[in-house]
Amino acid sequence: MHDFKGQTVIVTGGTRGIGKTIAESFLTSGAKVIATYLTNEAAAAKFKQDNSQFAENLNVQKLDVSKYEEVERFFKYIDSKYGGFEILVNNAGIRKDSVLAMMKESDWHDVMNVNLTGIFYMCKFAVMNMMRKRYGRIINISSVMERYAFEGQANYAASKAGLVALTKALSKEVATRGITVNCVSPGFIATELIQDLPDKLREAYLARIPMKRFGNAEEVAACVLFLASKEASYVTGSVLEVSGGL
Repeated sequence: MHDFKGQTVIVTGGTRGIGKTIAESFLTSGAKVIATYLTNEAAAAKFKQDNSQFAENLNVQKLDVSKYEEVERFFKYIDSKYGGFEILVNNAGIRKDSVLAMMKESDWHDVMNVNLTGIFYMCKFAVMNMMRKRYGRIINISSVMERYAFEGQANYAASKAGLVALTKALSKEVATRGITVNCVSPGFIATELIQDLPDKLREAYLARIPMKRFGNAEEVAACVLFLASKEASYVTGSVLEVSGGL
């Protein structure tokens, strides 16, 4: 277990799915955690209730990462309340699948605005804050779809491929400032997205995985915590796949 006592962590999309498990892993490792959400008030309330034992270290905030002004206000709030932070996990993301020829223009822009532009906004303000301390860890949650690009996911795959490129470029810009920037790229993880698939599609996805099982959110969180740790000080610009060998 890594020790994050005395450190403050931001996890976007941190109240359900993989983000929830990442946030909880940081909490149990001693960190103060600010978990953000956008629309699912019920999930946010349940997340707070489930982690009431960490109430002093947990702060749940509503945030639309695709809105520049909201992100700017959010970081001003974090700075005034916590005096900065050490770790940012960009987990917030959406999917709006459709074959490209039938894809609505709004679905293309919505996915790109959250999955890529939103992370640009978060990283922009995070880096300005971290540079003052000459220390920081940024972990962007990508997806193996940036490599595989399944049909019906042109917008999602493009956003995740762009995120990998953003990560590599930013890692070079801040490498001498004590800031690392990495991607964790999950494959098929057993969250509600997988559970809701038709049986035939689940079986087809499972057949692609050399380990013949879906991953779990704890396995993703373990990789995030490693990259967020002081021990990972020489790892930057990397893409760590958690995919069972895809």
